[in-house]
Amino acid sequence: MLQQLRPALIILGIFTVVTGLIYPLAVTGVDQVLFNHQANGSLIEQNGTVVGSELIGQQFSDPKYFWGRLSATPNFPYNASSSSGSNFGPDNPALLDAVQTRIDALRAADPGNTDPIPVDLVTASASGLDPDISIAAALYQVSRVARIRGLSEDKVKTLIDDNTEGRQFGILGEPRVNVLSLNLALDDLP
Repeated sequence: MLQQLRPALIILGIFTVVTGLIYPLAVTGVDQVLFNHQANGSLIEQNGTVVGSELIGQQFSDPKYFWGRLSATPNFPYNASSSSGSNFGPDNPALLDAVQTRIDALRAADPGNTDPIPVDLVTASASGLDPDISIAAALYQVSRVARIRGLSEDKVKTLIDDNTEGRQFGILGEPRVNVLSLNLALDDLP
């Protein structure tokens, strides 16, 4: 039995060192060299201070800012330590109440806007952390943001264009706008 146990323990030790130490260190080293920004959370800095991540949405409720998708995370909105969706079905009263509440907030913030509200402004993403909105959702909010900030709608639309990300590899997903980047660009205007 010892003849079989000794090689098994040696193999266990070798694989523990290779897969538990060498491989993770090698992958971490390659990530830090080739993908430093992504490996460290895709953080966005402004004036030397981290203000958020490109990958995690943030709560914006002030009408002078663009609003992102709803967050369904527990305890507080955009809780990155507890990513989850609501899992409410389309007939669930809680989902219908949340959608109606957001519709009412959007209409109250911009009563003159009678355009149809894009669905991503009234529903949460599967993770509850989505940092992006559709171009339609950004354009829906242009008149409110421009009016409150005293900017022309064309200037605000230009900022949306400047902060629009295309499809990944030119074919995957839809063009989208990162809400944090767009709001930071708004704050940087003179």
